[in-house]
Amino acid sequence: MWALDPAIAFLNHGSFGACPAPVLEVQQRLRQEMEREPVRFLGRELEGRLDAARAALAAFLGAEADDLAFVPNATTGVNTVLKSLAFGPGDELLTTDHLYNACRNALEFAARRAGARVVVAPVPFPLDRDQRVVDAVLGAVTPRTRLALLDHVTSPTGLVLPLGYLVAELARRGIDTLVDGAHAPGMLPLDLRALGAAYYAGNCHKWLCAPKGAAFLHVRRDRQTGIRPLVLSHGANSPRADRSRFRLEFDWTGTHDPTAYLAVPEAIRVLGVVLPGGWPALMARNRALALTARHQLAEALGVVPPCPDDMIGALAAVPLPDADRPMPPRRDPLQVALFERFQIEVPVIAWPASPRRLLRVSAQFYNTPEQYARLAEALGALLAV
Repeated sequence: MWALDPAIAFLNHGSFGACPAPVLEVQQRLRQEMEREPVRFLGRELEGRLDAARAALAAFLGAEADDLAFVPNATTGVNTVLKSLAFGPGDELLTTDHLYNACRNALEFAARRAGARVVVAPVPFPLDRDQRVVDAVLGAVTPRTRLALLDHVTSPTGLVLPLGYLVAELARRGIDTLVDGAHAPGMLPLDLRALGAAYYAGNCHKWLCAPKGAAFLHVRRDRQTGIRPLVLSHGANSPRADRSRFRLEFDWTGTHDPTAYLAVPEAIRVLGVVLPGGWPALMARNRALALTARHQLAEALGVVPPCPDDMIGALAAVPLPDADRPMPPRRDPLQVALFERFQIEVPVIAWPASPRRLLRVSAQFYNTPEQYARLAEALGALLAV
């Protein structure tokens, strides 16, 4: 079912995902169809095909299809919102020190351009309960806070943030939230209507296992007028009245390969039948495997799991015991050795809020407990040197 190299223990689904072979086959058929008659596919049929794909995705996310736009990745979605909104001198853009670096760069750029400033709420890690996140974020709010950019699942530390509560509390203070939900779709149950965030960007190529280049931006209906795609094309002055300006602008931003978007329904279908309980069973299975791996690795490394189990989805980070070793500017030698000597693909991540490096593992349907045992054994050999 998977195209992954069977010789490698691939424990890094969280970085770029992995796409099942049946989904790639659907994408390839779509590409062949597009190349047989590009004008018909792109010029006459694409709009309807996107509508169908968006409807399937909306049903999975608990959203309205007309509130979704396809984008290549969640970082593009975050940039789209930040470059559409107008900020001014003295405005504050709030985030945490767990924010994904690419999105932090986009936030800093938006602030510098407007004379605003980024306020970073330090969230402790390790932490003993999710209230620490709430206290950190809400404690950093001031009358000048214009927007909060928050992860749903933090990339370096694997924390599932108490997003519903934070979105509601920030809204009560008059602050919109932009969510970097890169990891959440397919890892966590989502109901974007109930969440109510003004903006939510999520990847389909990670835990949904769609082809690379498939993601979405969800914009609440009352905020859509102010959000424009990064590339303006024909939709910007279209006279059509049968579709919203949001739809017209985002559905066509110039010639590109849309087949990753169109294959999203097949990814939802394929992963939804791998277990009798469907997607809920798959999410529960992956979470249980991540927790098992985390405890196994923590025991092998002689460290304490850095957060409660209820803050973990299918991604988990554990601190490495050699706390005083600085993180090199490029790939960590431990990560290199794990791959080259033991054929284990797993990231070692710098965590700047503490002197420690983190080892982050992912759990997807193709992973097994034996792979994490193999990792624990390899770590024992490498860290003992």
